[in-house]
Order: sequence, then structure tokens, then C-alpha cells
Amino acid sequence: MAQLAEDFKIIDADTHYTEPYDLWTSRAPKGYEDRVFHMEEREGLPTWVVDGNEIGFARGGGVVARDSSKLPFLDSMEMGLDWVHEGAFDPQARLRLMDEIGVHAQVLFPNVVGLGGSTLNNMIPDLALRIMCLQIYNDAMAEMMEASGNRFIPMTLMPAWDVDLCIEETRRAAGLGLRGINMTSDPQDAGSPDLASRDWDPLWQVCSDLNMPVHFHIGSSNTAMDFFGNYFWASQDEYVKPAIGGAMLFLNSARVVMNTIFSGVFDRFPDLTMVAVESGIGWIPFILETMDYELSENAPDHFKAMKRKPSEYFARNWYATFWFEEGHGQLQNVMDIVGDERILFETDFPHPTCLYPAPVQTVAEKMGALRPETQARVMGDNARKLYRL
Repeated sequence: MAQLAEDFKIIDADTHYTEPYDLWTSRAPKGYEDRVFHMEEREGLPTWVVDGNEIGFARGGGVVARDSSKLPFLDSMEMGLDWVHEGAFDPQARLRLMDEIGVHAQVLFPNVVGLGGSTLNNMIPDLALRIMCLQIYNDAMAEMMEASGNRFIPMTLMPAWDVDLCIEETRRAAGLGLRGINMTSDPQDAGSPDLASRDWDPLWQVCSDLNMPVHFHIGSSNTAMDFFGNYFWASQDEYVKPAIGGAMLFLNSARVVMNTIFSGVFDRFPDLTMVAVESGIGWIPFILETMDYELSENAPDHFKAMKRKPSEYFARNWYATFWFEEGHGQLQNVMDIVGDERILFETDFPHPTCLYPAPVQTVAEKMGALRPETQARVMGDNARKLYRL
């Protein structure tokens, strides 16, 4: 039986942090404790509230229980912090868990503020309060990263409603030691231009200059989550609906990859790096071929004006994340087509479909069948280079 090599440190490129109840109130300026994100008991349940607006029941933010068992997503929606694994919200418990499962470092994405910050846009009309809440979150993430000795690698939330503020926050985050930004795929939801607009070029320049890769997590916008709720047919079983919606969210990664490449952004900023998070990789070979064919057929002048074939930009400017796929017995071939230097390993702890309770053992056999250099790149070396660890 093939075995996973043991001589490298594993880096997990997609996990989530369930924000503690006091993350904002403990850092808010005096007088703002009841306006920032905080906890109130409503109808007997702990409830997130911001500036008087109720967000909802303070869920545990995961499907992994204290005993490392898992619940279906629908059932986990009724569970709070008293049920979810302590590693979801307690940094020290998370580090202990990482040691137990053999993971050296983890990239962190948020929960209550929205995977790409959409809750900030939707629930906080006051722009000054909105940027305050965003910066409190980013400051807390920088503190966690430093305290962990860079074993936590949180991504910087972006104020997507304002291009100039995104530039300022990226510079500020880089100064705090953070290693990338977490961008919504659809800033137009927040009133900004869409990402094909050259209005965003100053941000891409800063990200290139400061070596801050741009991350797009699935479900990172109102638009993406609207798709989630419309992919399944209404008569489907309630437990089946999240399986369909979650699977179809991968198409949003393809949408972002295609839109960015066709926009010409990588011709203007050849050193710009983007990451499709919780993306999977099996769709990429097809999309690479599709991009070349569709653009040459439908926009031949645009195709000729690009410095490279559309498919060639992925291997230079994009990363994707891998966790559950088998590759139909051809996993090495799939990784070779995608480019094994552009693939990161993830577990998605503690979210639905995460590789728990034994993530490394779960992938050991199929990863062990790959070339040693591919194993090393995917399980740690690519992330180590990307995040400057």
C-alpha cells in the first residue's frame, strides 16, 4: 500500500475560525461595545448582533463535535459553541489538534463576518462602524498569527465597498505581518465596480508589490450564495439540498478564474497571484481547454491580443486547493495538467465536507501513490513558498 512521505511539514490551506463572542467587544473603543459585533440572548439563544441588527443564532461554525465525530450540515446548524470542537474557536485547542493530526500550519478564513466579508456589507450601513469592525477582525488575526509563531495564517478581510480603502488595508495588513488578502468575488454587490474593471488595478499593483496573494473562497459573495440557493430543485430532500448547493459552488471558482484571465489583469500585472479556495482541482483541466476554445471562437481579436493563451495563465498566476478527489485513478495526471506547483492541500476544518477526524490519514494512500516531488509540493512546499513561511 502506498504511503504518504513523513519528512515534510503539512500546511492546510483552507480552514475556518469561529469568532469568539468577545473578539470585537474586547477591542472596541469605549462606547462602541454595543455597536460592534457582540452577543445578546434572544429567545433564549446566544445571538450575534451588530449595530442593532440581528445576524442570527451564534452557531458553532462547524460540523465537527468535541469528540471529533461529525454531523450532517443541516443538523450542525442547530449546534452552538457548547457542542462544536474547541479547536473551532480556541486557538490553543486548535494548535493541540493540529499537533495530533500532523498539520504544521493552517490558513484561516472567517465565519460570522461572511466568507468574503459580505455580512459587513449587508448588516452595517454606517461606513465608519463597518471599517472599524473589519479592522478589529484583521488586528485580531494578526495577533493570532504572531502568537502562534506563524502556524496560523489568517487572510485579511477587504473593505470591498471602496477600492481605495482596500489598498490602504492591504498595506496596513502587510505591515502587521499578514500574508494575503481575502477578497469577495463580487464587489459589485457592495457597490464597487466588478473585478474586470481597471478601477481595481491600483489594488492589484499593491498586491503584486507587497507579495500579498488574493484569495477567493467559494461562497464569498451575495451573488455566489444566491446561486447556492438556486442550484437545487425545491422538491429535493432538505439534506440533499446543501449537497447540491455545495457541489455547485465549485463552478463559482471556475467563473472567477475565467473572468480574471479574460480581463487581461495578468498581462498588466504578471506577478499578481490569486488563489481559488475550497475549489477542488478536477474541473481545472476542462476549464483550461474551454477558455482557449471559447475565447478564440467568440472573441478572436481579444484572443490574439493576449500575451498568452488563456490556459497558460493558470500555471503562472493561480493556485487551487485539493482535499477529497480521487481523480478517477488518474490523480497524478490531473495534477500534472493543472500543474503540481499550483496546488495546495486543504482540510476545510471544521466546515461541512471537511477531512475529519483524521485528515492526513484520509489522503495518505492516494497521495502516497504520487511522485515524491508532487507529494511534497502539494502537502506543504507550495504553501510554504506562497505564504513565505
